Amino acid sequence: MANNTENTKKPKTGQCWINFNGVSEELLAELKAEPFVSAAAQGKEFTDRLLAELRRDTVSKPVIFVGAGTCGLGAGAGKTLDAVKAYVAEKKIDASIVEVGCNGMCSYEPIVDIQLPSRTRVSFGPVPAEKAAGLIEAVISNNQIPADLVLGQYRTKQAAQWDSIPYLDAHPFLAPQVRVVLAASGIIDPTNIAEYIAHGGYSAAAKVLRTMTPDQVCDLVDQSGLRGRGGGGFPTGRKWKFARNAEGDQKYLICNADEGDPGAFMDRAVCESDPHRLIEGMLIAGYAIGATKAYIYIRAEYPLAIERLTQAFEQAKACGLLGYNILNSGVDFSIKLKMGAGAFVCGEETALIHSIEGKRGMPRPRPPFPAVEGLFGKPTIINNVETLSNLPVILDQGSGWYAAMGTKGSKGTKVFALSGMVNRTGLVEVPMGTTLRQVVYEIGGGIPNNKNCKAVQIGGPSGGCVPEAHLDLPTDYEELKKFGTIMGSGGLVVVDESTCMVDFAKYFMEFIQNESCGKCIPCREGTRRMLEILEAACRPRHKEDDDLDALLRMQGIMHLQKLAETIKSTSLCGLGQSAPNPVLSTLQWFRDEYEAHIFERRCPAGSCKELVGAPCQNGCPVGTEVWRYVAHIAHGDYTDAYKVIREANPFPSACARVCNHPCEQVCRAGATGGQPIAIRTLKRFVVDTVMPPERPVVIPQRSDAAKIAVIGAGPAGLTAANSLSLLGHKVTLFEREKRAGGMLTAAIPEYRLPRGVLNREISSLLNENIQLRCGESLGRDFTVDSLLKDGYRAVFIATGSHASKKLEVPGEDVEGVMPGIRFLKAHNLENQPLAKGRIGVVGGGNSALDAARVAIRQPGVESVTIFYRRTQDSMPAYKEEIEAGLEEGVVIQELVAPVAVHSENGRLTGIRLIRNTLGTPDASGRRRPVAVKGSEYDVPLDTLIVAISEEPENVGTDGIGRASWGGITVNPESFLTSREGVFAGGDVVTGPNTVIESIAAGKKAAVMIDHYVTGKVMKLLSKVKLPSVYVEPVAGAEEESGETIRIEAPLLPVAQRKACFKEVELCPTEQQVLTEARRCARCDLDFTQPQSR
Repeated sequence: MANNTENTKKPKTGQCWINFNGVSEELLAELKAEPFVSAAAQGKEFTDRLLAELRRDTVSKPVIFVGAGTCGLGAGAGKTLDAVKAYVAEKKIDASIVEVGCNGMCSYEPIVDIQLPSRTRVSFGPVPAEKAAGLIEAVISNNQIPADLVLGQYRTKQAAQWDSIPYLDAHPFLAPQVRVVLAASGIIDPTNIAEYIAHGGYSAAAKVLRTMTPDQVCDLVDQSGLRGRGGGGFPTGRKWKFARNAEGDQKYLICNADEGDPGAFMDRAVCESDPHRLIEGMLIAGYAIGATKAYIYIRAEYPLAIERLTQAFEQAKACGLLGYNILNSGVDFSIKLKMGAGAFVCGEETALIHSIEGKRGMPRPRPPFPAVEGLFGKPTIINNVETLSNLPVILDQGSGWYAAMGTKGSKGTKVFALSGMVNRTGLVEVPMGTTLRQVVYEIGGGIPNNKNCKAVQIGGPSGGCVPEAHLDLPTDYEELKKFGTIMGSGGLVVVDESTCMVDFAKYFMEFIQNESCGKCIPCREGTRRMLEILEAACRPRHKEDDDLDALLRMQGIMHLQKLAETIKSTSLCGLGQSAPNPVLSTLQWFRDEYEAHIFERRCPAGSCKELVGAPCQNGCPVGTEVWRYVAHIAHGDYTDAYKVIREANPFPSACARVCNHPCEQVCRAGATGGQPIAIRTLKRFVVDTVMPPERPVVIPQRSDAAKIAVIGAGPAGLTAANSLSLLGHKVTLFEREKRAGGMLTAAIPEYRLPRGVLNREISSLLNENIQLRCGESLGRDFTVDSLLKDGYRAVFIATGSHASKKLEVPGEDVEGVMPGIRFLKAHNLENQPLAKGRIGVVGGGNSALDAARVAIRQPGVESVTIFYRRTQDSMPAYKEEIEAGLEEGVVIQELVAPVAVHSENGRLTGIRLIRNTLGTPDASGRRRPVAVKGSEYDVPLDTLIVAISEEPENVGTDGIGRASWGGITVNPESFLTSREGVFAGGDVVTGPNTVIESIAAGKKAAVMIDHYVTGKVMKLLSKVKLPSVYVEPVAGAEEESGETIRIEAPLLPVAQRKACFKEVELCPTEQQVLTEARRCARCDLDFTQPQSR
């Protein structure tokens, strides 16, 4: 084995676990412990059977594997293990129970694998204790695989596969991975060295000791391109050669298993799940540099890893793989375990050395470098767990094989601990060069709760954040450094839009400041000052003692970047030099959040509690005091609750039915691990219980009343008109359709928003200061110019987005093909059913769902199918609308796109579709649909409804600036267009948006129009609304709601929805509402609770 570089092939696509080439016969002949001594005495055939048995190629009785690593135990694996043992004992099942480590699929823990005789091993998860008995009974007793628990089956040639069960390596979390370091984690018994040997372990070390010189090993590792995985990324082979060539009667190898980065757990998992891989790597490294003694430096709070390593040392010694004259090669090598106190600074190699020597863990200046003068003044090499664990496979497969993976300067694979706001957390091992976007979206499954990714923190406290727009950055040492961050040891923390980046930077700065060793002034004092500045930025006005505090806050933020750069350039060690990175990177990419904190005293993310108040209120576009009306509901004070709702929202009943409830997305009851309060459902009960006044409020017209035109009587226009009328202005409200309401009337079906409810609400907004003129259209009956000439002081354009986009495919301009908005308007405004026979709907938004659910209720309809280019899970329509549509008989064909429309004699006969697959994520984070060549197929149709999106019409708005996509451009603060006196808001500015956002636009625009016509400054200082009214909590509410789950609004039974438009979502009961309201975390009390004396 003088040269082991012949294998240059990359791992095959879909090959997740990289196995060893085989078991060395030379190794087996020299092993000094059972069962190998007896096996060798009985010959090769017996040994082969033993190895197959240890590998569990097949088993003679059922084997139950329980993932019992630290992360699994934290998820309840200990209780699951107890439940498995108890059930097996109770039922007298003859089965083996094996504790394995973590296989990296942390979001699915507790994980249980079961292997039956002659069948492949199958993985299940999550399997809490209460499901363990049912799983064992189904698999072992009934030979059935529970579909709701199965993750996948392993591939093997020695056992029969299960029918219709996916392979585990095809799981989205594992499919893109190539596991070199994690190849056996969660698969083998970490407490049994024989299993590791049977899978090929220690064979590489045996060959190295017998057939290679130390220099050849150093050269091979250098040729492989392996670089230090602990953060520095220095070429491993080159580093070894420094120590190899250094003079010294004793040389040392140190494995850094301290792993101090928040969110990092890669090294711990390897030590717990596959300790012999690390020991074999250390044996190879020690031989290469000439070290006979080694240390593993590990934090004391890793008790399971320490236990597994200690046990592994004893087993390796017993086999003759550690100690004196290893495998009769003449090589001596011993390993000691050194437990540290968990100091982050001991990740710096000279501080780590001091700690092992019994000194305080503090760095020293370099040179001399540890490779020349390290532990006890002797040449020392320090590598981390991941670096060393790569070595057995590199020596087994060859340097060329390893170098074939990755990029030009970054070879092999990298293990990341993926955590934070991502659907699938866990350990991820991917080839270098894999983009962060692939890790987050393909492997991690994207961001939970339909939120957007904001950034990824890579490299731990010493790294920096990568904003979502730059997630196509490859995992490459040079590329990351060029971007301004580092690879680090592999912590990868994903944050979503609800994360405040100032608070995020403060968290890391608190960590760095607490962990600073204090040796050098820049790090010790500089990080403390940086932390003080960040704390001041997150401190509300009412907690500043005087004007001096405000002045110091402003002064601090002005010097923050300069201070960070000074610390970076003058600190003693690498940790101090990289300490400011989180602040510098967040300042670079999220400066607007810093400015909002400093100048506006608000947190745009809604995360900083004291700058946000109640998140539900500040998350509501119209600023409804949600916390307040929920508190009133908890007391049964429904009239007071209605007053609070109506004070902020002119459409309380409509929003109780169709609002997308952004308040619930920021609810702290949901952000702290529970479920958000069902705020919209509570509102629904209130508006259905309390009858509002029917007569419009008469507002006296002010003496200086301005004549104002509002074009469009949708939610934005009606809100603006009402708000201006309440200020005493004379408003003329123009509406093209026969009835006011805009999309509320024209597009939203009655089964979602009953017309009686909507009409009452619209009537309540009209008063003597508003003249409603329906049937008059901009561009046809008047223009903006004509309105201004007629004496209108201001014009507000709120015409919405009513122009449907076309498919842009051949043949679509035929009878039977219609835009979604036209179809909905025909039904809602004219009571004209246009759907006939077999219906197809193209699109995945709310308009598409509305069209489909309306069509399936119309007479003469045989079937309704929605064609969507992505998967059903990624449809932008509200989840509850999708589920209701499916219940009603709507069919969804996902991953298809239209390519042509078929017709005969000018009449639609069908559509040609092409199948899609999902490619790389686009800017929205959703994976792009990619057409599958040759997959076209035809679907016969009688009606095709195109509901892919809408855009504003541009008739009658000449001379007004527009965006490239067609919307009117406005000043985002004043709502002024490029024309003097002309304002715009709602969907005509934003494109299709939510009802509540349009209402908010109308409210804000009305304020600015009033400022304009009265000569006030066209600016409003942004101010966070903090709770100010104390509502006493309900006595005992916390205990009463402790175990309560979120209520769901009752629905009209499916059988009663057929062919009718009765409202589907019904009102909850009073008891449900009281219970739900009392789940509220009452964030307001932090601001309103009377102080006890």
